[in-house]
Amino acid sequence: MDRDRATTPKIVGIVWGLLVLNTLGSAGARTIVPLPRSLIQMVTMGALVAAFALALAVNLRLRLRAGAFMFLLTLLLVPSVISSAQLESGFGALFRCARLALFVGTLWLLSRWWDGGLTFVRHHIRMYFAVLGSVAAGLVISPGAALPELYGGRLVGALWPLTPPQIGQYAAVIIGLTVLLLLGRRTDRVGAAVVIVPSLVLLALTHTRTATLGLIAGLALAIGSLVLTSAAARRFFAWAVLCAAVAAVGFASALQAWFLRGQSQEHFTSLTGRAKVWDALLAAPRTTAEKWFGTGLGDKSFGGLPIDNSWLAVYQEQGLTGAALVAAILIGLGGVAVLRPPSLQRACAIFLISYCAIASYTEAGLGDASPYLLHLAVAASLLAAPAPAAPLDARSPSTRHPVTARRSEVT
Repeated sequence: MDRDRATTPKIVGIVWGLLVLNTLGSAGARTIVPLPRSLIQMVTMGALVAAFALALAVNLRLRLRAGAFMFLLTLLLVPSVISSAQLESGFGALFRCARLALFVGTLWLLSRWWDGGLTFVRHHIRMYFAVLGSVAAGLVISPGAALPELYGGRLVGALWPLTPPQIGQYAAVIIGLTVLLLLGRRTDRVGAAVVIVPSLVLLALTHTRTATLGLIAGLALAIGSLVLTSAAARRFFAWAVLCAAVAAVGFASALQAWFLRGQSQEHFTSLTGRAKVWDALLAAPRTTAEKWFGTGLGDKSFGGLPIDNSWLAVYQEQGLTGAALVAAILIGLGGVAVLRPPSLQRACAIFLISYCAIASYTEAGLGDASPYLLHLAVAASLLAAPAPAAPLDARSPSTRHPVTARRSEVT
């Protein structure tokens, strides 16, 4: 049993699961049983409130671990509040600010247990594997609803409204973390296969290019950080390169068809129409205040179309100030990871940071409560220095004179 697993209360895992539930979102595919969006929002917001209450209950003395990640994340609230207070995005912007503040506050309360251990990695894998379990259940119950024509036959959530990019992201992240735990001998092959194999199947059914590329690049960087100290990492890296070469030669046409998803070359090069939205967003006139602080937290869209880029979404909603803070978060975590000596914890952190950086190009979420901030929070927990041992009480029986201690115990 890991040291961190023995000392971290079980309620912390429940809090993490509630945070995961909160970040699942309320918009997505049609489910087998229609769920009103108001009901979904009530569940997700209720999960966040419950997470904060439980985190506060288990950390009543407010023991926090300050760090650059949490400091910068807290600073991100400043441009969010300044821009949202103008109400350009409506009263919903203030609601989203309150949600972000509660989200950040919950992470502060959990930071007490960020000690460089693997506790939050295991919580992360368990919770997202449970989410993927609901996706698999929906696929078995109603394949037509799980693979709708509306999404081009890509896998969606039939029990809970999840889009293909969401499912692909969750699958890619837990696959990468589980592979690293296997290489670090922190899990057995059977347990790893139970997570990796079905997750790979679900990832393939989503046809999500960003998640696939993020998984490959993230694992390459993470395993590369271990090759000098781990024979298992060197063997895995060699086999991965060999298999990739064989697949590239023998299945080139199939891989190309999978990546294109039936799209034309022009549609593919324009990133499925994203480039047009990005050009329109950058060309839109802005005041000085809007350039520096944005227009307020919204639904990550512009002109009714999704932005699908974390940097442009942050620029739109929190301005250049928000974009600079998000860049500082990624650069800071990446810099700390690079400077740390090789270890399994460092490799997991590198994987999560690199995955978020790659996904930020075609997915939004780094500037608001989202799974991406949870991924980075796990990375921060892995890079945190172990908490110093509490000094022994000078008046405890173990530190007093033996005779005095025995007398006090008798009386």
